[in-house]
Amino acid sequence: MLWTAADFAPAVLDWFADHGRTHLPWQNPPTPYRVWISEIMLQQTQVAVVIDYFERFMARFPDPARLATASIDEVLELWSGLGYYARARHLHQAAQKIHTDHGGVLPDSLAALQALPGIGRSTAGAILALAYGQRQPILDGNVKRVLARCFAVSGWPGQTRVQNQLWQLAEQLTPHTQVAAYTQAMMDLGATVCSRTRPNCPGCPLAAHCIANQQARIDEFPNPRPRRNRPLRPLRLLIVRDAQGAILLHQRPAVGIWGGLWSLPECAEKDTVEDWCWRTFGVSIGQMSPLPHRRHALTHLELVIEPIVVTLTQISNRISEGGNQRWLTPQQIAALGLPAPIRQLLIDVEQLNI
Repeated sequence: MLWTAADFAPAVLDWFADHGRTHLPWQNPPTPYRVWISEIMLQQTQVAVVIDYFERFMARFPDPARLATASIDEVLELWSGLGYYARARHLHQAAQKIHTDHGGVLPDSLAALQALPGIGRSTAGAILALAYGQRQPILDGNVKRVLARCFAVSGWPGQTRVQNQLWQLAEQLTPHTQVAAYTQAMMDLGATVCSRTRPNCPGCPLAAHCIANQQARIDEFPNPRPRRNRPLRPLRLLIVRDAQGAILLHQRPAVGIWGGLWSLPECAEKDTVEDWCWRTFGVSIGQMSPLPHRRHALTHLELVIEPIVVTLTQISNRISEGGNQRWLTPQQIAALGLPAPIRQLLIDVEQLNI
């Protein structure tokens, strides 16, 4: 027998009353702003990782106005290490729209929320359900997994057909009362019981009528994303220090890898490091120290990083202050938003005392 809408929500809510998470920092209190920030941070990121980032973010940006008036560098600095940096840029842009167009308050309609940068249907639904108590379905990764297994929805959830089927189920099963508790319960159920690997089926309130469980096909649902080989991209990065020990950083374009973050300059493979430095700075190299290659996996490709420490013989006057390239001390670098592998590389260089 399949679960019906009349039975499904009560079973989930009964389980939540005994086993749900109610002390996460964004739940106390669950204001629209706090829920929004947490939902964006939790995209493709585990709760245990997000908690510290969320608390630091709230301490610096306690409301949309403070976030809207901050610089993007401030935002990216607090986001450094969370990855998927477009999320941080969208948060900043959305906060500015909330500040100017909505009086500093997150709107309480699905359409208005989805019109903000970085907020899709599921995130908007979560804000409205958790913060405003509206009956809105959600479909994050955890909920997709619960529904796909319980109702044996085959196919990769990223496919339109599969996604539409899951949205239809989410809509049908969302109750008209206790919406906030139900929404949190479904996320908790997927995160703590119906996990991607080694799910705790004996502890699941839906196990009795879960098709995947009854047919011993848990590992078949949901179908994984079709595999595709991640291409390797070589990336020669220069840790350039001037005669006074300052390091050159440049701000990457807003779109693309590590968009908007501060990083190390790149030297194309066709160039020699000596030629690149002379063309860029007009001064010669005093010392050059290649470091072991290191790899960094991104969603769509894998970077093969070739770091080279370069010390110039004298100070260059070709890099002007205030642009997208700056000479910075280690203390100044610590306050900027850097990609996690770049920050770690600079820490390693400092520890090696090269």
